[in-house]
Amino acid sequence: MDLFDSARERMLQQESPLATRMRPRNLDEFVGQEEIVGQGRLLRRAIEADQLSSLVFFGPPGTGKTTLAKIIANTSKARFEQLNAVTAGVGDLRQVVSQARERLGHYSQKTILFVDEIHRFNKGQQDALLPAVEEGSIILIGATTENPYFEVNSALISRSRIFELHPLRQDQVEELLRRALADRERGLGQYNVDIEAEAVSHLAWTAQGDARIALNALELAVKTTPPGPDGIRVITRAVAEDSSQRKAVVYDKSGDKHYDTVSAFIKSLRGSDPDAALYYLATMLKAGEDPKFIARRMIVHASEDVGLADPQALVQAVSAFKALEVVGMPEARLNLAQAAIYIATAPKSNAVVTAIDKAMEDAGSGKVPAHLQSASYKGASQLGRGKGYLYPHDFPGGYVEQQYLPDELKDRRYYQPPDRGQAKEE
Repeated sequence: MDLFDSARERMLQQESPLATRMRPRNLDEFVGQEEIVGQGRLLRRAIEADQLSSLVFFGPPGTGKTTLAKIIANTSKARFEQLNAVTAGVGDLRQVVSQARERLGHYSQKTILFVDEIHRFNKGQQDALLPAVEEGSIILIGATTENPYFEVNSALISRSRIFELHPLRQDQVEELLRRALADRERGLGQYNVDIEAEAVSHLAWTAQGDARIALNALELAVKTTPPGPDGIRVITRAVAEDSSQRKAVVYDKSGDKHYDTVSAFIKSLRGSDPDAALYYLATMLKAGEDPKFIARRMIVHASEDVGLADPQALVQAVSAFKALEVVGMPEARLNLAQAAIYIATAPKSNAVVTAIDKAMEDAGSGKVPAHLQSASYKGASQLGRGKGYLYPHDFPGGYVEQQYLPDELKDRRYYQPPDRGQAKEE
């Protein structure tokens, strides 16, 4: 590379978005995903030892899939090649494979092929990779936002190790933002920025775990804010809201607004107000609340506030939770909303929670009646175990009246069906 090329590279680097300039160059700079690249973890050990097998990274945008591939490129002795599945064709693949085989045969140098958005390759393109992966002339690293078990050739999957990346936590995104503000070489350190803590929190929160979105919003905020008379650019929460194009929701996931909003959501479900339930659901989702937390609360309240007055409420809530796991956000907001509307409009009964709480108070205070005790072991009959038990299926309708509660509690009634819904007594 001559001086002209070097100057051009520097210019391109300076003009690149902040998220690109601040991309971690090694594992020590990498933030998040400790479960796969933390100290002592398998992937970290493999990268540090330069002993990689084929890999597939999958997870939401901005979680570090491409960054990890670039780190591997910086540390490995293997030749690094990159293709984007959106623009690359079979011809591009064959050329890379041919060169990789030649490189391995002549120079004993392996080739790492990074395929971004690998789920966009059709079956023919994925099949074209398989022989090279099998013979070891190519170490494949695929990156995808889709579940590879559904979108990637099963033969490639069976020859690759799958690593799932998760959205970054808010504190991790905040760390990346502050790092960018302090970095004078690649970041925004030369701009003399004074940023409110609430502004940093808002940018990190609204990014929803996507570091790229947060960093580029920060860059926009800094570069569009003129310096004051003292040369300082002051980034307020209002500026952060404008730069992220998302107004802050007054909600703190660890403070009273969190508990107030969750409480209002639950009480709206219990109070049969679907509009209020939807409003509080939307507030929590927009503010970045964990949707699984919301789904779990609806599962609880489907039994606590509806119960057997409409057993389908529990089915709806559990189905929404499963849909969230399968589909993910933002699409799963529809499933959560459906469950919330169903629970809110269902007939209400707290008979289930009342019954189990009363039973819990009495639990362990009575002895199991002899006729209900187990008679399945040797000598049980001599002890009178099971004697006198009436087998319900031997009687008309599969029912016979007999005592099931302990003598001390034989007149207790825990479950009292409500006079409404499907639980109403005939």
